[in-house]
Amino acid sequence: MSEIEKDLGNTSGDYLHSIAKAGLAAIPIIGGGASELFSLLIAPPLSKRRDAWLIRLAEGIDELRETISEFQIESLIDNEIFVTTVLQATQAALRNHHEEKLTALRNAVLNSAVGIDIDESIQLMFLNLVDSMTPWHLRVLLLFQNPEKWFEDNQRQAPQFSMGSPKGVLESAFNELNGKRSFYDILVKDLNTQGLLGIDSLHTMMTGSGAMAPRTTDFGNLFISYITPPY
Repeated sequence: MSEIEKDLGNTSGDYLHSIAKAGLAAIPIIGGGASELFSLLIAPPLSKRRDAWLIRLAEGIDELRETISEFQIESLIDNEIFVTTVLQATQAALRNHHEEKLTALRNAVLNSAVGIDIDESIQLMFLNLVDSMTPWHLRVLLLFQNPEKWFEDNQRQAPQFSMGSPKGVLESAFNELNGKRSFYDILVKDLNTQGLLGIDSLHTMMTGSGAMAPRTTDFGNLFISYITPPY
């Protein structure tokens, strides 16, 4: 028995595995040469992703039990939004390999488990947003929730200027985005269209303190709370 299979043998893993199987059942059955291709090239990494994802969830549920005294895993059996979240997040996780997105999906499941005070329809909307975003959408959003705190948390020197623009903040935080305006302009417009970021352009000149001001909307802050660990 592999280490992964051993890890999935615990209570949290068994429970989550039962839920996730229903989500995997949604994958259509294929035949002929396509079936052979699926068996040889797709099924093994898909199973590996599934097992790694379920272990990630099981470890998160165990952390809830250790850090939140009133949390009871048995209460999740009849928690419909939790079950739906696990199914939705599992299908999204199987389509993704980026750590930021997997972490966001995991945190969404954990927040649904503890009963976060967010309308169920909004929770499902947030799950769809995570699924459709790139990791860069998440990075830009987290930066502009509180740029000063971001630089402090990441042990980076914040830009110092008397006049500047949010563009300077972004390119100081992520040097790899220098000269890629066409790319990050799309990211910002996407986040603005989704109601998460309060600006649709980073190029307006303003004071240095203005450039470093938070840019996320209330809806954006709610989204961030949903993809942040509940402990």
